[in-house]
Amino acid sequence: MDFYNKIEKALFSSDINTKELIISQAIEFCKSREIEHGGFKPKIAKEPSYAAICKIVPPKELPKRKDFSSKEGLVALAHAIAHIEYSAIDLALDAVYRFLQMPKEFKLDWLVVAEDEVRHFKMLHAILEELGAKYGDLPVHKGLFEMANKTALSVLDRMAVIPRYFEAGGLDVNPKISAKLFAFRKNPVVVKILEALDIIYKEEIDHVRKGDKWFKYICDLNGYDYRSKYKEIISKYNLAARASQFDINGRKQAGFSCEELIDLGAKEC
Repeated sequence: MDFYNKIEKALFSSDINTKELIISQAIEFCKSREIEHGGFKPKIAKEPSYAAICKIVPPKELPKRKDFSSKEGLVALAHAIAHIEYSAIDLALDAVYRFLQMPKEFKLDWLVVAEDEVRHFKMLHAILEELGAKYGDLPVHKGLFEMANKTALSVLDRMAVIPRYFEAGGLDVNPKISAKLFAFRKNPVVVKILEALDIIYKEEIDHVRKGDKWFKYICDLNGYDYRSKYKEIISKYNLAARASQFDINGRKQAGFSCEELIDLGAKEC
Protein backbone atom coordinates (compact mmCIF):
# COMPACT_ATOMS: atom_id res chain seq x y z
CA MET A 1 0.00 0.00 0.00
CA ASP A 2 1.29 3.46 -0.96
CA PHE A 3 0.19 4.74 2.43
CA TYR A 4 0.40 8.53 2.18
CA ASN A 5 -0.82 8.76 -1.41
CA LYS A 6 -3.81 6.60 -0.44
CA ILE A 7 -4.56 8.84 2.56
CA GLU A 8 -4.30 11.85 0.25
CA LYS A 9 -6.82 10.25 -2.11
CA ALA A 10 -9.24 9.67 0.78
CA LEU A 11 -8.76 13.18 2.13
CA PHE A 12 -9.36 14.92 -1.18
CA SER A 13 -12.22 12.66 -2.31
CA SER A 14 -15.84 13.73 -1.85
CA ASP A 15 -17.05 10.12 -2.11
CA ILE A 16 -17.82 8.70 1.33
CA ASN A 17 -17.38 5.10 0.18
CA THR A 18 -13.89 5.86 -1.17
CA LYS A 19 -12.98 7.40 2.17
CA GLU A 20 -14.39 4.44 4.08
CA LEU A 21 -12.56 1.83 1.99
CA ILE A 22 -9.17 3.57 2.19
CA ILE A 23 -9.53 4.18 5.94
CA SER A 24 -10.22 0.47 6.50
CA GLN A 25 -7.24 -0.54 4.34
CA ALA A 26 -4.98 1.98 6.08
CA ILE A 27 -5.92 0.70 9.55
CA GLU A 28 -4.99 -2.86 8.61
CA PHE A 29 -1.77 -1.67 6.97
CA CYS A 30 -0.86 0.45 9.98
CA LYS A 31 -1.43 -2.45 12.39
CA SER A 32 0.91 -4.80 10.53
CA ARG A 33 3.95 -2.73 9.52
CA GLU A 34 5.93 0.44 9.93
CA ILE A 35 5.06 3.44 7.77
CA GLU A 36 7.76 5.04 5.65
CA HIS A 37 7.19 8.58 4.45
CA GLY A 38 10.47 9.14 2.62
CA GLY A 39 10.32 12.45 0.81
CA PHE A 40 6.53 12.69 0.84
CA LYS A 41 5.23 16.25 1.07
CA PRO A 42 1.61 16.80 2.12
CA LYS A 43 -0.45 19.36 0.21
CA ILE A 44 -2.58 22.18 1.57
CA ALA A 45 -6.06 22.03 0.03
CA LYS A 46 -7.58 25.30 -1.20
CA GLU A 47 -11.10 24.00 -0.66
CA PRO A 48 -12.55 21.19 1.50
CA SER A 49 -13.49 17.90 -0.15
CA TYR A 50 -17.18 18.59 0.47
CA ALA A 51 -17.01 21.66 -1.81
CA ALA A 52 -17.88 19.22 -4.61
CA ILE A 53 -21.16 18.38 -2.81
CA CYS A 54 -22.21 21.41 -0.78
CA LYS A 55 -22.67 25.12 -1.32
CA ILE A 56 -20.34 26.91 1.11
CA VAL A 57 -21.59 30.12 2.72
CA PRO A 58 -20.64 32.33 5.69
CA PRO A 59 -21.97 30.96 9.02
CA LYS A 60 -24.54 33.78 9.34
CA GLU A 61 -26.24 32.58 6.12
CA LEU A 62 -26.86 29.03 7.38
CA PRO A 63 -30.49 27.89 7.78
CA LYS A 64 -31.93 28.01 11.29
CA ARG A 65 -32.65 24.71 13.00
CA LYS A 66 -34.76 25.65 16.00
CA ASP A 67 -38.16 24.25 14.98
CA PHE A 68 -37.86 20.55 15.77
CA SER A 69 -41.59 20.04 15.30
CA SER A 70 -41.26 20.49 11.53
CA LYS A 71 -39.68 18.31 8.87
CA GLU A 72 -37.66 21.32 7.67
CA GLY A 73 -36.27 21.93 11.15
CA LEU A 74 -35.25 18.29 11.54
CA VAL A 75 -33.61 18.27 8.10
CA ALA A 76 -31.65 21.41 9.03
CA LEU A 77 -30.53 19.82 12.31
CA ALA A 78 -29.59 16.43 10.81
CA HIS A 79 -27.77 18.15 7.94
CA ALA A 80 -25.79 20.37 10.32
CA ILE A 81 -24.70 17.37 12.43
CA ALA A 82 -23.90 15.33 9.30
CA HIS A 83 -21.69 18.19 8.11
CA ILE A 84 -19.80 18.23 11.41
CA GLU A 85 -19.25 14.48 11.14
CA TYR A 86 -18.14 14.71 7.50
CA SER A 87 -15.73 17.50 8.44
CA ALA A 88 -14.42 15.36 11.30
CA ILE A 89 -13.56 12.54 8.87
CA ASP A 90 -11.29 14.88 6.93
CA LEU A 91 -9.82 16.42 10.09
CA ALA A 92 -8.80 12.97 11.34
CA LEU A 93 -7.39 11.99 7.93
CA ASP A 94 -5.51 15.27 7.72
CA ALA A 95 -3.81 14.61 11.07
CA VAL A 96 -2.54 11.27 9.70
CA TYR A 97 -1.55 12.80 6.36
CA ARG A 98 0.11 15.98 7.55
CA PHE A 99 2.12 15.22 10.69
CA LEU A 100 4.58 12.70 9.27
CA GLN A 101 6.95 12.88 12.23
CA MET A 102 4.40 11.57 14.72
CA PRO A 103 4.55 7.94 15.95
CA LYS A 104 2.60 5.16 14.27
CA GLU A 105 0.26 5.00 17.30
CA PHE A 106 -0.78 8.59 16.53
CA LYS A 107 -1.66 7.65 12.96
CA LEU A 108 -3.60 4.56 14.05
CA ASP A 109 -5.51 6.58 16.65
CA TRP A 110 -6.71 9.11 14.07
CA LEU A 111 -7.50 6.46 11.47
CA VAL A 112 -9.78 4.79 14.03
CA VAL A 113 -11.36 8.19 14.73
CA ALA A 114 -11.90 8.68 10.98
CA GLU A 115 -13.57 5.25 10.82
CA ASP A 116 -15.94 6.26 13.66
CA GLU A 117 -16.75 9.56 11.95
CA VAL A 118 -17.64 7.77 8.69
CA ARG A 119 -20.10 5.62 10.64
CA HIS A 120 -21.55 8.71 12.34
CA PHE A 121 -21.95 10.46 8.99
CA LYS A 122 -23.71 7.45 7.47
CA MET A 123 -26.10 7.28 10.44
CA LEU A 124 -27.05 10.92 9.95
CA HIS A 125 -27.29 10.55 6.19
CA ALA A 126 -29.73 7.65 6.59
CA ILE A 127 -31.88 9.93 8.76
CA LEU A 128 -31.70 12.67 6.12
CA GLU A 129 -32.83 10.17 3.47
CA GLU A 130 -35.74 9.12 5.67
CA LEU A 131 -36.70 12.80 5.76
CA GLY A 132 -36.49 12.96 1.95
CA ALA A 133 -33.19 14.85 1.89
CA LYS A 134 -29.47 14.24 1.40
CA TYR A 135 -26.12 15.77 2.35
CA GLY A 136 -25.57 18.77 0.12
CA ASP A 137 -29.19 19.89 0.02
CA LEU A 138 -28.43 22.74 2.45
CA PRO A 139 -25.51 25.18 2.51
CA VAL A 140 -22.63 24.68 4.95
CA HIS A 141 -19.73 26.71 6.33
CA LYS A 142 -16.06 25.74 6.20
CA GLY A 143 -14.89 27.01 9.59
CA LEU A 144 -13.28 23.74 10.67
CA PHE A 145 -11.49 23.38 7.33
CA GLU A 146 -10.09 26.89 7.66
CA MET A 147 -8.92 26.17 11.20
CA ALA A 148 -7.24 22.97 9.99
CA ASN A 149 -5.30 25.00 7.44
CA LYS A 150 -4.34 27.57 10.07
CA THR A 151 -2.90 24.80 12.27
CA ALA A 152 -1.29 22.83 9.41
CA LEU A 153 2.27 23.63 10.48
CA SER A 154 1.94 22.69 14.16
CA VAL A 155 0.73 19.36 15.48
CA LEU A 156 0.64 20.89 18.98
CA ASP A 157 -1.69 23.66 17.82
CA ARG A 158 -3.80 21.16 15.86
CA MET A 159 -4.33 18.89 18.88
CA ALA A 160 -5.19 21.87 21.07
CA VAL A 161 -7.57 23.54 18.64
CA ILE A 162 -9.41 20.68 16.90
CA PRO A 163 -9.96 17.88 19.45
CA ARG A 164 -9.39 19.81 22.69
CA TYR A 165 -11.35 22.91 21.69
CA PHE A 166 -13.82 22.24 18.88
CA GLU A 167 -14.57 18.56 19.49
CA ALA A 168 -14.75 19.17 23.25
CA GLY A 169 -17.18 21.95 22.37
CA GLY A 170 -19.26 19.30 20.64
CA LEU A 171 -19.45 17.42 23.94
CA ASP A 172 -20.77 20.60 25.55
CA VAL A 173 -23.50 21.14 22.94
CA ASN A 174 -24.68 17.56 22.36
CA PRO A 175 -26.68 17.09 25.62
CA LYS A 176 -28.33 20.50 25.16
CA ILE A 177 -29.58 19.57 21.68
CA SER A 178 -30.81 16.21 22.98
CA ALA A 179 -32.68 17.93 25.82
CA LYS A 180 -34.48 20.22 23.34
CA LEU A 181 -35.32 17.28 21.05
CA PHE A 182 -36.72 15.17 23.89
CA ALA A 183 -40.05 17.03 23.86
CA PHE A 184 -40.63 15.79 20.28
CA ARG A 185 -39.75 12.14 20.92
CA LYS A 186 -43.18 10.89 19.74
CA ASN A 187 -41.80 11.43 16.23
CA PRO A 188 -39.85 8.23 15.31
CA VAL A 189 -37.32 10.27 13.32
CA VAL A 190 -36.59 12.35 16.42
CA VAL A 191 -35.97 9.11 18.33
CA LYS A 192 -33.43 8.10 15.68
CA ILE A 193 -31.68 11.48 15.93
CA LEU A 194 -31.57 11.14 19.73
CA GLU A 195 -30.06 7.64 19.39
CA ALA A 196 -27.47 8.94 16.93
CA LEU A 197 -26.58 11.84 19.23
CA ASP A 198 -26.11 9.42 22.13
CA ILE A 199 -23.72 7.24 20.11
CA ILE A 200 -21.83 10.29 18.84
CA TYR A 201 -21.51 11.74 22.36
CA LYS A 202 -20.06 8.55 23.84
CA GLU A 203 -17.60 8.02 20.99
CA GLU A 204 -16.59 11.69 20.79
CA ILE A 205 -15.40 11.44 24.40
CA ASP A 206 -12.83 8.93 23.15
CA HIS A 207 -11.89 11.21 20.24
CA VAL A 208 -11.30 14.16 22.55
CA ARG A 209 -9.36 11.84 24.86
CA LYS A 210 -7.06 10.92 21.97
CA GLY A 211 -6.48 14.60 21.22
CA ASP A 212 -5.82 15.23 24.91
CA LYS A 213 -3.32 12.35 25.00
CA TRP A 214 -1.31 13.61 22.03
CA PHE A 215 -1.48 17.25 23.12
CA LYS A 216 0.01 16.30 26.49
CA TYR A 217 2.54 13.97 24.81
CA ILE A 218 3.90 16.87 22.73
CA CYS A 219 3.85 19.20 25.74
CA ASP A 220 5.85 16.64 27.74
CA LEU A 221 8.39 16.25 24.93
CA ASN A 222 8.96 20.01 24.93
CA GLY A 223 8.76 20.60 28.68
CA TYR A 224 5.58 22.71 28.43
CA ASP A 225 3.01 23.07 31.18
CA TYR A 226 -0.02 21.82 29.27
CA ARG A 227 -2.55 24.02 31.07
CA SER A 228 -0.79 27.29 30.33
CA LYS A 229 0.19 26.15 26.81
CA TYR A 230 -3.44 25.29 25.97
CA LYS A 231 -4.65 28.72 27.10
CA GLU A 232 -1.85 30.34 25.12
CA ILE A 233 -2.80 28.46 21.93
CA ILE A 234 -6.56 29.08 22.05
CA SER A 235 -5.84 32.75 22.70
CA LYS A 236 -3.48 32.78 19.70
CA TYR A 237 -6.39 31.69 17.48
CA ASN A 238 -8.84 34.12 19.15
CA LEU A 239 -10.91 31.32 20.67
CA ALA A 240 -12.85 31.92 23.88
CA ALA A 241 -12.86 29.22 26.59
CA ARG A 242 -16.74 29.23 26.77
CA ALA A 243 -16.55 27.77 30.28
CA SER A 244 -20.21 28.52 31.04
CA GLN A 245 -21.15 25.88 28.43
CA PHE A 246 -18.80 23.12 29.63
CA ASP A 247 -20.18 19.61 29.93
CA ILE A 248 -18.06 18.88 32.97
CA ASN A 249 -18.65 15.13 33.13
CA GLY A 250 -17.89 14.56 29.43
CA ARG A 251 -14.76 16.71 29.55
CA LYS A 252 -13.47 14.91 32.64
CA GLN A 253 -13.93 11.55 30.91
CA ALA A 254 -12.03 12.97 27.92
CA GLY A 255 -8.97 13.91 29.99
CA PHE A 256 -9.61 17.41 31.31
CA SER A 257 -8.80 17.66 35.02
CA CYS A 258 -10.96 19.61 37.46
CA GLU A 259 -8.00 21.90 38.06
CA GLU A 260 -7.81 22.78 34.36
CA LEU A 261 -11.58 23.19 33.98
CA ILE A 262 -11.67 25.60 36.94
CA ASP A 263 -8.61 27.37 35.51
CA LEU A 264 -10.49 27.78 32.20
CA GLY A 265 -13.39 29.40 34.04
CA ALA A 266 -15.76 26.64 35.13
CA LYS A 267 -17.63 27.62 38.30
CA GLU A 268 -17.50 24.10 39.77
CA CYS A 269 -16.28 20.63 38.95
